Amino acid sequence: MKTTLPILLACALWLPSHGTLAADQELVNQYWSAASTAERNQAAAALAASGDIEAVYELLATGPQFSAEVPVGEISQVRTDPDGVEFPYVLLVPEDYSPERAWPVEFNLHGGVNRPKPEAGESFWRNGYDALRSPERIVVVPAAWSEAYWWFDNQADNLVAILKTVRQTYNVDDNRVFLTGVSDGGTGTYFFAFKQPTEWAAFLPYIGSPGVLRNPAGRITYALSFENLLGKPFYIVNGQMDRLYPERAVKPYIDLMEQVGADYKWTVIPGGGHDTRWLPEKRTEIANFKRDNVRDPFPEEIQWVTDRTDRYNRNHWIRIDELQEEGQPGRIIVSRENNRIDVYAYYVNRFTLQLNPQEIDFSQPVQVRINDVLMHDDIVAQDMATLLKSAEDLDRSLLFTAELTLEPPPPRSFGH
Repeated sequence: MKTTLPILLACALWLPSHGTLAADQELVNQYWSAASTAERNQAAAALAASGDIEAVYELLATGPQFSAEVPVGEISQVRTDPDGVEFPYVLLVPEDYSPERAWPVEFNLHGGVNRPKPEAGESFWRNGYDALRSPERIVVVPAAWSEAYWWFDNQADNLVAILKTVRQTYNVDDNRVFLTGVSDGGTGTYFFAFKQPTEWAAFLPYIGSPGVLRNPAGRITYALSFENLLGKPFYIVNGQMDRLYPERAVKPYIDLMEQVGADYKWTVIPGGGHDTRWLPEKRTEIANFKRDNVRDPFPEEIQWVTDRTDRYNRNHWIRIDELQEEGQPGRIIVSRENNRIDVYAYYVNRFTLQLNPQEIDFSQPVQVRINDVLMHDDIVAQDMATLLKSAEDLDRSLLFTAELTLEPPPPRSFGH
């Protein structure tokens, strides 16, 4: 990614001494390792007071000093959510892990979610996952059960929270975080692609189906907007004769992906059933797919459709804040070229553009056209509070120093 010259100059002028550098690095370390919101807010206030926004941006983009003295191998963990519900998961960390480089991360979602919550010591949800160990990446194996399907809100919160915890301890390559799932886990992978794609570089759903997300048997049904799948690559595998999701049942959804122009590779295993016997043969191809697909944190063309604004309303640097009617879908389509941003908004009353100094020249006006009407043409001030809020995800590659919240001109019909 390109870095603007003014930022580099500002940082060079600001950093006066090695003592100051060490003090500010310690503030970043405290921010990263904070165990509570209060601790993080305290560290954020100290960072805000330590220098100008360009310098703090560079500190956060560089991140903390990661320790080499961290657990490796198979590590059993439990995350407790704000309601006191415990979510077990396992980390598989390469034995030769070193913080000297950033490591890819892969989440693997298991199948068979319609079971009781695993008791202490139970491990059905991670059976067979020893084969996932890799010297090249950190693997996360979370658990799902009958009250925490992968496509429930509590899991949407859980996976992001686990990723944040991993980022606190290990040097993560934020643009190489992959989501893989098998059977119900494959369906869960589709869920995150449709509803919460920002964190992920690519999606690999195996022997699953988007159709489950529309089926009342899945306990929660969703309106699936296939336009939301644009911008992220998919590696999809199904068995031709799968007893649950055969080729003929999945193909209509693949056809919809084709119609919207999604980036996907769909492999049908001839005669294949509801299993992953094909996996050893595909390992090299899958590894190449992951190698070749790196997240672009700030895509120049992006869009989003949502029917709610309390969650599932963000895609990277765009966010829908208010719909014309909550529960009814609204859509925004955005393109950016330097400081010019064009937006088409349908059934949306208010939205926010989040701006990054690697993409926007804040010394020049930012011009925003909405539905072909010029709605903003002025300098945008960078804001420390916005930067520190965006850093809460601990995603060093996806930081913002300004936001523009805008209201479209009179509504147009859905579609463009």
